[in-house]
Amino acid sequence: MSEVVQFCRSRNGGRRCTRPLGHAGLHRHRSIMWTDAGADPARCAGSGSPGEPARPLADGYPEGRALCGVCLRFVKLDEDSTLTEHETADPDETESEAVHRQEWFNTYGW
Repeated sequence: MSEVVQFCRSRNGGRRCTRPLGHAGLHRHRSIMWTDAGADPARCAGSGSPGEPARPLADGYPEGRALCGVCLRFVKLDEDSTLTEHETADPDETESEAVHRQEWFNTYGW
C-alpha cells in the first residue's frame, strides 16, 4: 500500500488548511492564515444533511456510508437518511481509509 500524505483538516470560513497533518504554526489556505482559535468549529456543517449511500467499490467500500459534501468524508446515515453528526476531521483515520477514499474519488469523481 502506498503512503498517503494526509493534510490538516482545520477550516476557516470553509477554507481547508493546505498544510500537512500535524504541522506546527499557523494554518494556511493560499494567502489566508489562521490560528486554532480562529478555526471553524470541529462539528461539520454537513451533519444532519440529507444523504444516500455512496456507490461502492468492488470491495464494498464505503460500506453503505454517504459522502458528506462539506468535509468529503464518508459518514453513516441515520434512520431518516441524514448524515449523522460528525467532525470535519477524524484524528484516528487510518491510512487504509485515506487510500480507499482516494480510490473512490478516482473511480467515481466528485
